[in-house]
Amino acid sequence: MEMHQKDNTIVIKINNAIRYIENNIHKKLVLKEIAKQAYLSPYHFHRIFTAIVGETLHNFIIRKKIEKAARLLLHKSNEFTITEIGEIVGFNSLTSFSRAFKKFYGLAPKTFRQNTPSRFSKICKTESKNGIVNTELQQYIYNFNTHLNFIEMNAKKIEVKTVETITVAYVSHIGNPEKLEQSFDILLKWAYPNDLFNEKTKVITVYHDSPKITAINKLRMSACISLSEDKITVPKDINTTKIIGGRHVVARYEISPHQFENAWEATFVWLFDKGFKVKDNPPFEIYHNDFRAHPEQKVLVDLHIPVE
Repeated sequence: MEMHQKDNTIVIKINNAIRYIENNIHKKLVLKEIAKQAYLSPYHFHRIFTAIVGETLHNFIIRKKIEKAARLLLHKSNEFTITEIGEIVGFNSLTSFSRAFKKFYGLAPKTFRQNTPSRFSKICKTESKNGIVNTELQQYIYNFNTHLNFIEMNAKKIEVKTVETITVAYVSHIGNPEKLEQSFDILLKWAYPNDLFNEKTKVITVYHDSPKITAINKLRMSACISLSEDKITVPKDINTTKIIGGRHVVARYEISPHQFENAWEATFVWLFDKGFKVKDNPPFEIYHNDFRAHPEQKVLVDLHIPVE
């Protein structure tokens, strides 16, 4: 897929944030200020940054600090001590700088400087005069196009539509999403004997946290089924609530279970590039089949993202 100017809005926004990081690498970088450069909320900036750049914001910042330090060690070794170089790239102690540097290159800063410079010269070859790494920008555009290609290959459709509020019974889950099935088991073992599950019932997962921000053992999700009645008696381990309707970007995919993360990332890239502003309401999935009965073990699913 060819990259056109009108298609790369989100890449430009992310690159603005990257330029800000690179120009302020010596400072303590604050998420709120970085996200502001891309005109995104801090919450959603994490997700879109990782999707486009291919690494988390934290890892990117550390890498940029260490790469700049490496250039200084190779080419400015007569001008600055190792301690001074650590301070230039924003580390508050020689110990923290040395630890981070060794983790990245496998060598202590002193050993790195003493090695043959040509061994590491590749780290300096792609930087342009204005400080923007052209090969990296090309990589971001490639990542952007990869997400669009994923949509083209796997999405049945993406549309913006008004969704009605859904009354649901749910079981809360905290931790690894792979264990969410246990919450659905509790829900369905209650629903089936009480004639609450039929062909019109929607099976839904609501995501209250983003895995790009929240540690996997603290991720909050809700396993849900839709209810035809607003008032219904539930046991103590099940609750009821409403999933608020309104304007949603709805992306329908037919994908394998391991492709869900790709589908979410691609959909967020698409909607941010189209200029949509995401609401604070949590995104959710609605499933339309049992993937075990699918000839290719695929899930037919709608990803819902509330937007303004």
